[in-house]
Amino acid sequence: MKKFLLTLATIALISLLAACGSSEEGSSSDDSSSNSGDSGEEASEETSEITVGATSVPHAEVLQEAKPLLEEEGITLNIEEYQDYVLPNRDLSEGIIDANYFQHIPYLNTQMEENDYDFANLGGIHIEPMGIYSKGIESIEDVEEGTTVLMSRSVADHGRILSLLEKEGLVKIDPEVDPINAQLEDVVENPKNLEFDAGIDAALLPENYEREENSLVAINTNYAIQAGLNPSEDSLILEGSESPYVNVIAAKSEDEDNEALNTLVEVLRSDEIQTFMEEEYDGAVVPVDGQDSGDSESSEDSE
Repeated sequence: MKKFLLTLATIALISLLAACGSSEEGSSSDDSSSNSGDSGEEASEETSEITVGATSVPHAEVLQEAKPLLEEEGITLNIEEYQDYVLPNRDLSEGIIDANYFQHIPYLNTQMEENDYDFANLGGIHIEPMGIYSKGIESIEDVEEGTTVLMSRSVADHGRILSLLEKEGLVKIDPEVDPINAQLEDVVENPKNLEFDAGIDAALLPENYEREENSLVAINTNYAIQAGLNPSEDSLILEGSESPYVNVIAAKSEDEDNEALNTLVEVLRSDEIQTFMEEEYDGAVVPVDGQDSGDSESSEDSE
């Protein structure tokens, strides 16, 4: 009987010790899980990941240069490259990308108005001077009667191009019309009877330049660079640095105060990136600072 009672006591003691051990292990596991969660939360605070849409040249190249500077700030930058001017805004609206970097202020404002996009201009980064080129015409004096001017289908660029032509005395815009908003119907004087073809995709203008030797071709600087043109050397007419067509970082209005996206703007305006743009593009890309960069207030004023 004593042996039986001793055996029961031994079994009870072993069970009690096992239960205590299991409880301690569970507590340790819970603590570990809790600590792991804290660690993940800290990592989330320390590192942000953003995806920015950009046309290949120069925007994606500039972003690539900014990547290591953003990493120092705990921000991982993913770059989504585009070859057109429509999808970057559509994808931004649909949340596929967090911001885009490819467009100037008048185009951004036009897109928001036409498509009811709720975007914010987080800040201007650079100007790409618009140029007018010709394969066969060597100077403005050589422009003949009835010469065709080939232009992008982007309505936001039409006033820009007409202003360049007006600067050289080739046309005159109605003085009551804001040059930024001027359209072909606002040309009141056309002494050389220039013909206008404004239905061409911007990306195809360099091909038209090669093919249409006796035409004037207005080419956006990013596409000119991609085609091997040097705007400061190859253009007949080149926009000055006073241009209001500042290229900006655009995001959804709800992300206007997003810390990572605003840090992106700061990095792109840094001395390192501004020096890169000046040296890499030889005047074809002109960096701007916060004073004349067309930030949110300027964007609203120009609508």
